[in-house]
Amino acid sequence: MKRLAEDTLQRWLTARRRKPLVLRGARQVGKTTLVRRFAAAAGLTLCEVNLERHLFLDRVFESLDTGRILRELETLGGTRLERAILFLDEVQSTPHALPALRYLYEDRPDLPVVAAGSLLEFVLAEHGFSMPVGRIQYLHLGPLTLREFLAAVDPEAAGTVDDLTLDTPPAEAAHRRLGRRLREYLVVGGLPEAVLAYRESGSPVEVAAVHRSIASTYEDDFAKYARRTPLPRLQRLFRLVPRSVGHPVSYRRLDPDARSAEVSHAIELLVKARVCHRVSHSHCSGLPLGADAGNHAGKLLFMDVGLMNHLCGLDLTDIEALDDTRLVNEGGVAEQYVGQQLASLSGGDRPPELHYWLRHARRGNAEVDYVVSHRDWIVPIEVKAGRSGSLKSLLQFVHEKRPPIAVRFDANPPSVQTVRHAIRTATGTQDVTARILSLPLYAVEALPRLLETLRQDARLPADAALGEHPPD
Repeated sequence: MKRLAEDTLQRWLTARRRKPLVLRGARQVGKTTLVRRFAAAAGLTLCEVNLERHLFLDRVFESLDTGRILRELETLGGTRLERAILFLDEVQSTPHALPALRYLYEDRPDLPVVAAGSLLEFVLAEHGFSMPVGRIQYLHLGPLTLREFLAAVDPEAAGTVDDLTLDTPPAEAAHRRLGRRLREYLVVGGLPEAVLAYRESGSPVEVAAVHRSIASTYEDDFAKYARRTPLPRLQRLFRLVPRSVGHPVSYRRLDPDARSAEVSHAIELLVKARVCHRVSHSHCSGLPLGADAGNHAGKLLFMDVGLMNHLCGLDLTDIEALDDTRLVNEGGVAEQYVGQQLASLSGGDRPPELHYWLRHARRGNAEVDYVVSHRDWIVPIEVKAGRSGSLKSLLQFVHEKRPPIAVRFDANPPSVQTVRHAIRTATGTQDVTARILSLPLYAVEALPRLLETLRQDARLPADAALGEHPPD
């Protein structure tokens, strides 16, 4: 299955000042397969060493003697390093390999070096050194996006997403087809082994077996790497975070028997290990969005929507039973899916960074699911189905922050509308006019391209006025 990250690897390989590349990501997202596929496509020999199988190498790396290190790796990899990529897999198993990457970069800049590992922060927490900042490059890899999933199981549907424009909505048949594929993705998710099982068998039962195995693997990993955090707490959080998506973090609800600081520390480990992602509160007063982040604990997303639904006990029958409105509005499924796709839009150059907006007021709180930046635009995003009266938080954001465009993800074909509505404010009822880009859920990855189209088109067409009464 082709990953978009292969293009990033190609740019890295041909860069003038290439640094060792560290693939970051949760276990089972396809880091090893990505490197093997890329080396084969580039016509280069792969000198691959799984460090988990050769733990004695930790002492070799500790010496920082690059000549000795490379001789050992050539022997274990069974190949000379001329015209080869050196691939250090499971790098978390030999912690001293991480600082040694600096010296491989300085002594052998001609040698392409890739390291991959999971749960690296668990290891770094146990040792007194840090990553060699400035001497390595990161590539953050997550599960397959919906676009990558479609390319694997239905390439024609993937092409429809690529061709999506605001001027020409997809044909009704194509729109329905993408809606069905989206529901499949919500159950299968983007973990490569699960996608492969579904592509080969079409069986949700086989996908569920893969998810059970992956969940067990994670819980085993916690036992190996989280020695300073109680194993039952990590395992409990692993099972409870999927049920908490879309809600502000409540330490007491996640673990009523532990102190808030202890739960917070465990969550931070899971976030750093990419098992879950933090959605941080932002006041959205300027860019970057994280510059004015509030003190709220924020919200959490799980690593993958398919594994999330498995742990919550939902299968394809349950997802198919939901009509479009309930699918978008109920529970955290749609919010998890949209957040997971938004997190992938960085292209892997930086770790996932997501924000939401929350305003407390005596007459009612307002909360916008996500806020992203596009160039100098601050763009609020709601995952919501319904008329403008159900968008009171989004309209409140527009009233206070005056963004050039707001986005709503729902089950309808794409459109750009001008929405006029009355909202309640501290000084009374006021009329708000908002330009809203409405997109189907399957078009999250097209968002940057469509926003850029709107930036270049100052007209921002106004084709509808919805609602005339204060929202409920």
